[in-house]
Amino acid sequence: MTSAVTTDKSARPGYGQLLRTPGALGFVLPGFAARLPFGMLTISILLLVQHATGSYGSAGIVAAVTGVSMALFAPVMGKLIDRHGQSAVLVPVALAHATAVSSLAALALLGAPVWALALAAVPAGASVPQVGPMVRSRWAARLEGSPLLPTAAAFESVTDEFTFVVGPVLATALCTGINPAAGLVTEAALTLIGGLVFAAQRSSQPKPVARPAHGEKHASALSFHGLRVLIVAFVGIGAVFGGMQVSLAAFSEEIGNPGANGLLYGVFAAGNMIAGIACGAIAWKIGPRRRLILGYVGLTAAASVLWAADSMILLGALGLVVGLCIAPALITGYTMVEQLIPATSRTEAFTWLTGAVAFGQAGAVILAGRLTDAHGSSYGFLVPMVATALALTILLVLRAKLAPRAPSRVVGSSQPAAPAAPTVVRAAPEAPSTGVNERGLGHRVPVTVD
Repeated sequence: MTSAVTTDKSARPGYGQLLRTPGALGFVLPGFAARLPFGMLTISILLLVQHATGSYGSAGIVAAVTGVSMALFAPVMGKLIDRHGQSAVLVPVALAHATAVSSLAALALLGAPVWALALAAVPAGASVPQVGPMVRSRWAARLEGSPLLPTAAAFESVTDEFTFVVGPVLATALCTGINPAAGLVTEAALTLIGGLVFAAQRSSQPKPVARPAHGEKHASALSFHGLRVLIVAFVGIGAVFGGMQVSLAAFSEEIGNPGANGLLYGVFAAGNMIAGIACGAIAWKIGPRRRLILGYVGLTAAASVLWAADSMILLGALGLVVGLCIAPALITGYTMVEQLIPATSRTEAFTWLTGAVAFGQAGAVILAGRLTDAHGSSYGFLVPMVATALALTILLVLRAKLAPRAPSRVVGSSQPAAPAAPTVVRAAPEAPSTGVNERGLGHRVPVTVD
C-alpha cells in the first residue's frame, strides 16, 4: 500500500507544496470563511454587555459563560462529527448558533439582567461550530505521516490568527461605529453563511467512524494521557487571549481612546500570525515535545511583563512579543495530536484543545474583568502571567506523558483487526515511532523525538 502523500524527507516542507495537496483549496477557503466569525464572538459580547450594563465584570461573566459552554460542548460535537460526519453535524449547529446569538443580542438591547444574558449565553457558546478542528482533521486525513503535517498545523494557526486580526477589528468597528449589537448580528450571519458553504464541501471530509462491533466502546481521545497534558497547556494559552481582550479594552478606555482596542489586539494577533508563518517555514531539528516546552517558557516570560506597560506604544510592543511567543506552543501542540491520538478520535481531540483555549479564555475574562473593575487594567494583565506560569509548571512535571504512542498500539479503532493483511509493514527494531492511518494499521513514519 502506498501513501497518497509523499514523505520524502529531502523535500523541504513549505506552504506552496502544502496548498498543492489535492483537494486542499476546496476546504481551506470555505474553512476560513466559516471560522472568521469566531474571532468576533467574545469581543462582540464584551462590548455589547459592557455598553448595556456599564461593567466589565458583568460583560466578563457573560463572555465567560459563552466560553465555558463552548469548552464543555465542543468535545461532544467532536464525537458526533467523528461518528456521523462533518456536514451532518455542521448544518444544524450553524442554524442553532445563529438563532442563539441573535437572541442574546436582542436580550442585551432590551436591558435584560445579567443572569438572563448569562443564561442566553449557554446555547450561544454550546453551538459554536468547531470549524477549526474540522479543517485540521481534513489536513490530518490527507497528510497522514507526511512531513507536511507540521506545516499544515502552522498554516492553520496563521489562519486562526488572521481571523483574530480581522475579527476583533471588524467587531470593534461595528459595535462602536454602528450599533453595540452590530458585531453579534454580523457574527451570526457570517457563521450561518460560512458554515453552510463549508458543509457543502463533502469530498474532502474524513469518513465517519463506524460503530464498534460486539458492544465495544469507542475510545475517547481524553483517555490518552498526552492529550490531557496538552489541554492544560492550551488552557494557559486561552488565559492569555482572555486576559488580553479584557485588559486591552480597559486600557483603551483609560487612555480615552476606545477605538485603540482593536488596533492593540490586532498587533497582538499579528505577532502570533507572523510567528506562525515562520514556524511553518522552518525545518525543525528538535522534537515537538522540546519545542512545546521552549515555546511555553518564552510565552510565560513575555506574559509576565504586560502589567508594567504604561503607554500605548509600550503595550503594543509587549503585546506583539506575547503574540510571537504563542504561535510556537500552539502550533506544536496541535501537531502532536497526530502522534498521540489515533485517527478515529482525532476530531474529538482537536475539539478538546479548542475547548481548552475557550475555557482558559473564559476564566481569564472573569478574573481580568473583576480585577480591572476594581483596580484598573494593569491588574487584569496579571491573569495571563499567573495562568501561563501554572501551566508551564504542570507541563514540565508531566512532560513524559507527551511521548508518542507505541508503534503497534491500535486504540479506538472501530474496525476489527485483520487476521493476516498482506500490506503489513514490519517495522525495524530501531524505528523510533510510527504513524497510524485511518484504519488504525501501523506504517513507518520518520518522526523526530526528543
